[in-house]
Amino acid sequence: MVLFNVSRIQTTPFDGQKPGTSGLRKKVKVFVQPHYLENFVQASFNALTEAKVRGATLVVSGDGRYYSEQAIQIITKMAAANGVRRIWVGLNGLLSTPAVSAVIRERVGVDGSKATGAFILTASHNPGGPNEDFGIKYNMENGGPAPEGITNKIYEYTTTIKEYLIAPDLPNVDISTVGVSNFTGPEGPFDVEVFDSASDYIKLMKSIFDFESIRKLLSSPKFTFCYDALHGVAGAYAKRIFVDELGAQESSLLNCVPKEDFGGGHPDPNLTYAKELVARMGLGKSEPQGEPPEFGAAADGDADRNMILGKRFFVTPSDSVAIIAANAVQAIPYFSAGLKGVARSMPTSAALDVVAKHLNLKFFEVPTGWKFFGNLMDAGLCSVCGEESFGTGMHFASVLGRAEEQTTTFKLTQTSYYLVIVVVFVIGSDHIREKDGIWAVLAWLSILAYKNKDNQDKLVTVEDIVRQHWATYGRHYYTRYDYENVDAVAAKELMAHLVKLQSSLSEVNKIVKGASSDVSNVVHGDEFEYKDSVDGSVSSHQGIRYLFEDGSRLIFRLSGTGSEGATIRLYIEQYEKDPSKIGRLSHEALAPLVAAALKLSKMEEFTGRSAPTVIT
Repeated sequence: MVLFNVSRIQTTPFDGQKPGTSGLRKKVKVFVQPHYLENFVQASFNALTEAKVRGATLVVSGDGRYYSEQAIQIITKMAAANGVRRIWVGLNGLLSTPAVSAVIRERVGVDGSKATGAFILTASHNPGGPNEDFGIKYNMENGGPAPEGITNKIYEYTTTIKEYLIAPDLPNVDISTVGVSNFTGPEGPFDVEVFDSASDYIKLMKSIFDFESIRKLLSSPKFTFCYDALHGVAGAYAKRIFVDELGAQESSLLNCVPKEDFGGGHPDPNLTYAKELVARMGLGKSEPQGEPPEFGAAADGDADRNMILGKRFFVTPSDSVAIIAANAVQAIPYFSAGLKGVARSMPTSAALDVVAKHLNLKFFEVPTGWKFFGNLMDAGLCSVCGEESFGTGMHFASVLGRAEEQTTTFKLTQTSYYLVIVVVFVIGSDHIREKDGIWAVLAWLSILAYKNKDNQDKLVTVEDIVRQHWATYGRHYYTRYDYENVDAVAAKELMAHLVKLQSSLSEVNKIVKGASSDVSNVVHGDEFEYKDSVDGSVSSHQGIRYLFEDGSRLIFRLSGTGSEGATIRLYIEQYEKDPSKIGRLSHEALAPLVAAALKLSKMEEFTGRSAPTVIT
């Protein structure tokens, strides 16, 4: 038994340690400053009740990005000094964000212990490496992100902190080997257990999905499969799930070795960064070598987001969550008794709303941030939820369903402005309290297996499923413009301008009609405010909305998930239920609303930007 002492280290506050929707994200060079990480961790301990710290069991792991190993050792020593009883660490410090949530909710230690929270070390989709991003967030005993009440307290403590506790002589723990290390400090025993979580996660997935039906689908000569982990933490689970359990060929896995710099790439599942997958699926600029697979998927760094592709076909996140909700009861055993309800973030398109109305399901619209879904799930009000938001600059695209639309879009790159097309899915269910990218992939495979169970002739494809969904529920044309690293003052002035305009809808309609006579009238404008139906908390200033008579929407938000600068996000949506019009190209269908949005916001006048950084 190794003994350790506790030291009180004097410190002073750092500016800007306010957690965003997904924790604190900064450049590595910021986190490695003396006392910087320590201040935030101590502020987190201070913000929690004593019962959730002293004698507690905490999980500490993440996506394995640069600086993670050092951070694990620092947090472990601080946990010991603050009276935590034990720490659970994923093998090699690797746990996907959804796996952390599952560990908190499901895992029982050999001594009967249960985790009461977790420090997750990730900056999600942001790049990794010594010159890139690092992040940390705290998840609660329900497995979900800390609510605003806790994150606000954490921030308050970061502004007044004077000291932190640490056990400097506690030896570093070997996180590359499964086992338990035992120590003793002033308050008694302290243990660190390194464990392999893949088995626990697979067991959970097997309780949700029919693995045998998916295995049958993957064994069909008509069906081919490809999965790209982009060298993120999903690679730690991919072979175990898709190859060992479901029988996929190992050659169907791309970039499934986790790396601290994500192989020098960007762990963002989109057309720009998932280059190998995009090429293999027949969606690159040149023809693929060989016939593209029928199904493809990619993950982000911490495996809580995913991109779903069919052969030469994309699925939007808004369509994806709506299609999962529409088919869940029939295709996914976990939901066989029915859905409790569904929810989406406010900027996400209303495709899910239409399904909820059609199926008579409870429906909730919440602010961006997974913690809002967690409350609904804990209260038994929500089974499936989805969020379009992905983080700095890399977000989902409107459907670019066929090769001809993709070709048209690339022509825009050459003739008008720099265009990046991104397709990302942020989807989850009530099995845990985090979004889960692998869950979404298994959900889609389950739907495909169900649609093809009695089909002996022609394969029902991803594209078939999406187009049938449009025919039944209508299509939500949707796009998003991101203006990154905008001057913060200019961004706030633009938002203030949009709020002021809402006092006179007649003036608003004059502006939008001046931009395009093809748009309908604006009938409502507000700043989205959400009152949580579970805890009664109110979240204000969650985005500026302009709602049109025909169901179209314009939404403007300032993002809080980047590591630097201000990002303005503009969301543009049009619902089309006329079957003769659901096959149009997205950029053509949305062009009038885009023109109206840019004129209404005076985007170029306020930001100096003649074009967005990213169009999705």
